[in-house]
Amino acid sequence: MNQSIFIFINNFAEQWSWLDALMVFSAEDLMYVIVLAVLIYAIWDYKKWRDLAIVAIGSALVARFGVATLIRHFYYHLRPYWLLPQTHLLLARETESSFPSGHTIFVFALATGVYRYNKKAGICFYILAGLVGLSRIFAGVHWPYDVVAGAVLGILTAFICDRMFRRYKHVIGL
Repeated sequence: MNQSIFIFINNFAEQWSWLDALMVFSAEDLMYVIVLAVLIYAIWDYKKWRDLAIVAIGSALVARFGVATLIRHFYYHLRPYWLLPQTHLLLARETESSFPSGHTIFVFALATGVYRYNKKAGICFYILAGLVGLSRIFAGVHWPYDVVAGAVLGILTAFICDRMFRRYKHVIGL
């Protein structure tokens, strides 16, 4: 089923140049736009959105460089283009494990951090995070379950980081 879903989504690649360009942007650069949006929130009204920015960016970093890196250290899974020669690959080849999707775990942790403090904005961030995950499959660099696992792990990481932040922020003087 994982392979069937991957092939279905990836077969849309290289059909329309505008869609390829959108998906390549979403797969590589959209996460930086999302981070910039969180920083703008924090700068706009620091006192109101400080905790949002700390939790969103902090949990995204923990998710990507802590959780994802730890899992990849113990579990290696080949990327789709190494197993399926017919893959429409729109990004550079990588040799690191595909599981979980590092981009997806990052953006879903970020979106969850935003959602915990601003529900309306959080929904928009979740939509953008979903686009990042979908684009990683479209571009041929991740299996669907890499993206689903990244989303779930990102959300869980953000909930744990937010809970810890709320419990201990007085200790660091916030």
